[in-house]
Amino acid sequence: MDASPNGLPQQGRVAGPVAPPRVSARRRRPGVIALSLALIAAGGAGVAVLLLQVGNRTEVVTVVRDVQVGQVLTEDDLGKASVALDPAVKAVRADNLTSVVGKRAAVELKPGSLLAPSQLTKDNLVKAGEQLVPIGLKPEQVPATALVPGQRVELVHVPAQGAADSGKASDISPETIEGRVVKASSAAPGTGIVVVDVATTAQEGPTAAAWVSAGTLRLVLAAPDGE
Repeated sequence: MDASPNGLPQQGRVAGPVAPPRVSARRRRPGVIALSLALIAAGGAGVAVLLLQVGNRTEVVTVVRDVQVGQVLTEDDLGKASVALDPAVKAVRADNLTSVVGKRAAVELKPGSLLAPSQLTKDNLVKAGEQLVPIGLKPEQVPATALVPGQRVELVHVPAQGAADSGKASDISPETIEGRVVKASSAAPGTGIVVVDVATTAQEGPTAAAWVSAGTLRLVLAAPDGE
């Protein structure tokens, strides 16, 4: 430590105030600014589209309780809902609700679903001069193609096991009865059996019922064009 002229130790000099470091101003980047403005504009457009979609809703007819195939629709079966409807979805408009009352369900209707014009029919599914024959199909007998109301089928009489073994009818074409699907149930829990209601002529109904009782009936899908 340096000494002062009088022999006393010299104190360190007190430093003056320190100026803060100069921070250079950041250069504005035009590209970043343009990108920010574009994102803001896109966000605003997205909000506008969302608001437009929310506002563009359609009043449609809905199903409020279970309706079986062939059942006549009443006002108690139907309700109304406001939905954002896709143009590809064909639904009955709420303004036409009274026009569908009195029509029959061509398919089974479930609560909470929208009502489509194709699900309705004016005709009785079992016509005059027809009979309804219920047919139980085991899982291996159920066609992979879904059975729907109006589908044409053939009821085929197959020989009993004993007759087939003896070869009695090996060269004879099996008997068939033409029919039409009225309703097909879901597979029963545990057994997987599907019950199909088939409309036949009143003359052939008892024969088909006898085949069912004997376990000698098989259901075959007919060609769509009837050939």
